[in-house]
Parts: sequence; structure tokens; C-alpha cells
Amino acid sequence: MEASVNRKAIEARQIEKLSRILKAELPDNAFYRHKLLEKGFSNVDSLADFRKFPFTTKSELVEDQATHPPFGTVLTFPPERYIRIHQTSGTTGKPMYWLDTEESWQWWAECWKTIFEAAGANPGDRIFFAFSFGPFIGFWTGWEGARKLGALAISGGGQTTAQRLKAILDYRATVLVCTPTYAVHMASEASKAGTDLASESAIRITIHAGEPGASIPGTKKRIEEAWGAKCYDHPGATEVGAFGFECDARSGGVHINETEFIAEVINPETGDSVREGERGELVMTNLGRHGSPVIRYRTGDLVRPGTRACTCGRPFMLLEGGVLGRADDMVIVRGVNVFPSAIENIMREFSEIEEFRIEAYRKGEMQELKLTLEPKTAVSSTQSLEEKVVSRFREQLGLRPEVETVAPGTLPRFELKARRFFKYP
Repeated sequence: MEASVNRKAIEARQIEKLSRILKAELPDNAFYRHKLLEKGFSNVDSLADFRKFPFTTKSELVEDQATHPPFGTVLTFPPERYIRIHQTSGTTGKPMYWLDTEESWQWWAECWKTIFEAAGANPGDRIFFAFSFGPFIGFWTGWEGARKLGALAISGGGQTTAQRLKAILDYRATVLVCTPTYAVHMASEASKAGTDLASESAIRITIHAGEPGASIPGTKKRIEEAWGAKCYDHPGATEVGAFGFECDARSGGVHINETEFIAEVINPETGDSVREGERGELVMTNLGRHGSPVIRYRTGDLVRPGTRACTCGRPFMLLEGGVLGRADDMVIVRGVNVFPSAIENIMREFSEIEEFRIEAYRKGEMQELKLTLEPKTAVSSTQSLEEKVVSRFREQLGLRPEVETVAPGTLPRFELKARRFFKYP
């Protein structure tokens, strides 16, 4: 009964915030005035009403910015009201530019404060941001969230990996914020230099975003063992906000912060809502980013809404396994649906593998997979490692990939989103 009451309270608050956006702000937002208000979508009394609104797609936003450069028409206020500009990573095309007002920036910071608190961070922590602080949104808002929390924020911008590791040790940082790939890379570099981070650093919490690795069991395990810390996942998006967090119960999923977002999970083909436990595409609406909102935005992320209550007691939607992958990243190999995250989970089982690359290509009428492995150290024979990888693939996925091994240091390293997956026509 208590969970039901909480759900009703959450939904009532969502509708209240959404109604304010529709009535007070969207009339001045040209993009949504044309898309929604002028077509009769101007009032909601329930989430059932809201689900009749049209979706917003990334292609619409990209086209809007191309037609109305440089920032498009999704801005609610005059340009002089905006104090921050960032851009998407551009991994799937031309980057989108996104602006925030002072009010929206404060909202971002509060969302990140929630992420920190859910992971057990507190004002006494020293939070190290292993991030370049470039034009991507990245962890800029996490920096602001650390200020809201009252913790000591330490910038790792403009530093090499070796310099960042030294700073983490010298400052006795207790929380690490970076991509999961970069956490693995830093640990590897520390090990090569003879440093055991699990015993020599003060890091007790690591928080990761930018890619789904921190919810992949194999990657989470490697990070936790290397750093001697608890690893937490955080999903978010430049155009949406910091919408998800992993709680201290760490029950195999991430929560949606439903006090600040409305989340839906739909069938990517039909647009209909999926049932709990079924995989679908995540659709997000932010409720506090008034300067540049997104309404029923199709993220392209595949998730599975949970069927169980989290032991932390939060009534928020739980995404089992976090973000499972991108809808456009799935490949079908001999009738098997394969996501890059499933391959990464297998790769992380092998401590001797430093880095890897996945290539999906067509051979005749068949889709094939090729794995490129980079071992930590040079070996005289790569046959044993390749055989073990192929065997594990057959056990887990029922597939036999093509495998080749390259010399240590051959494959690229990543600070932001890792680019390991390549799909060819």
C-alpha cells in the first residue's frame, strides 16, 4: 500500500510540474509551440493524457538546428538569458548544441547531488573529476553537483593519466568520477607503474557515465577490484539531463529520478508502452530544464523496466541492468541478437586483455563478427588467448567470432565515450 501511495504522489507531482511547463513556458518556445500547443496538446490531467502527446526525436532536433542555426528554436527564453553552452559528443553525426539558463544549471546540479547522495557521497568527500572539461557536457554538471553537496571538487582537466593518478593519491581523493572505460585504463596504467590503487588510494566510491559499462557485471567487477571501491552507474544525456542513478543497495539496476523526469519505455517499432520486464526504448521528459526542455524524447537507449521493488525503498522506476545498449547498435548474427555490452561483459572476464575492438560486417548474406584483442603484455603465442575467447563466446552467445590479436599499445584509448564498436554495411 505504501508503494502505491508513493507512486500516486510522484505522478501528481509530475503532472503539476508538466502543467506549469505547458501553460507558462511553452507558449514562448517556438519548437514546442508549433509541435504541441498549436496542434491542441496543451493540457494534461493524468499520465494517460500525456501519453497521447507526440514523441520528440533526435532527428527533429538536429533538423531544427540545421534550419535555424546555430541553436534551433527549442529555446524558451531570449538568448541573453542563457549562461552555459555544451554540445553532444557527435558519435552518431553532427553534434547538437544545447544551452542552459542559470535556473536550468541549478536544476542540473540538484540532479547530480541526488546521484552523489544515492552512492553514499557526503560533504566530507574529496571528489576527483578525471575529465578534460571540454565542450561536451560530460561531468561539468557533476562538478556543480559536488558544490551543492558541499564536497571538495578536484579538477583533472588538462592532465595526463599519470598526472591524474598522482593527484588522486596526493590529494587523498575519496570519490572518482569518469567514464568506466577510463577508470579501467587508469587502473591499468597505475599497475604498470607499480601502484596498487586498491591499497594505496583513498578512493571508496567511483561514479561513471558516458557509456553503459558500469552496469556491465564484468566491467563493474574489474573497476571495483582495481580501485578497491564501490562502483556506481549513472545514465544521462546532454539534451535530457542527469536522469538516472544507482543506489547504495546496488541491486543490479539504476533508478530514474522521477521527481525531475517522466520516464516511459516503449516498443521501438510500434510506440506502444511495454510491460514491466520487457525490453524497450527509453522515452524521457525533463521537468526542470525550462530553458530548453525535451518532451517525450526518444533517447534510442534500450532498457528493461524492473518488476521488483528495490531494497533501498525508493518507489522510482528501476531499469534492470541499466542501459542495455543503443537500439541502432544491435546486430543479428545467425539469428542471435547481439549488443556490444554483451561482448564487453565477456571481454572483461579476461584479465590479460587490455583493450578490444568489435566489428560487425556482412559476408555474403550473413552478418559476421570480428574481435580484435590487445593483450596487456606481449606474448610469444596468441593462440591460447584467442581459443579461450572463442570458447567463451560459444558458451555465452552461441557464436564463433573471427578473432585476431594485435601488439600492446595498438588500439586507441578513450577518456570520454569509448568507440569500440564498428558496424559496416
